Amino acid sequence: MLGNKVFTDTCIIIEYLKNNIELEKSNCYINHIVLMELYIGAKNKQDLVEIKSKLQGFKILEIDKNVMDLSTQIIEHFGLSHGAKIQDSIIASTCLINNLPICTYNIKDFRYIPNLEIVNIRKIIPIKIN
Repeated sequence: MLGNKVFTDTCIIIEYLKNNIELEKSNCYINHIVLMELYIGAKNKQDLVEIKSKLQGFKILEIDKNVMDLSTQIIEHFGLSHGAKIQDSIIASTCLINNLPICTYNIKDFRYIPNLEIVNIRKIIPIKIN
């Protein structure tokens, strides 16, 4: 279980929704990109209702002009050289603007972004396979 405030990447929330890991929701931050990625993964309307219910308690950070400006800079600097994706740049920018580390399994998507602290949850909580 994570004890510090952290931005929680979509891949971590997916494992939480599958009951493979436990998270302390009050310390977990997400943004609307994570919400949309989770919602688009719903299998049907009932699944979407369950996802929304399980997400109650997570703190949602706004995507404002500062986040979008920094995200644009990340794409400009790393889009061609590292294949930076729009959604990952917005997530990284949200972390940087809000001074939060990102907790993710997808280290490769963020490791090249300067000043972004990455928490590799594999070192904290291994995924249990049900």
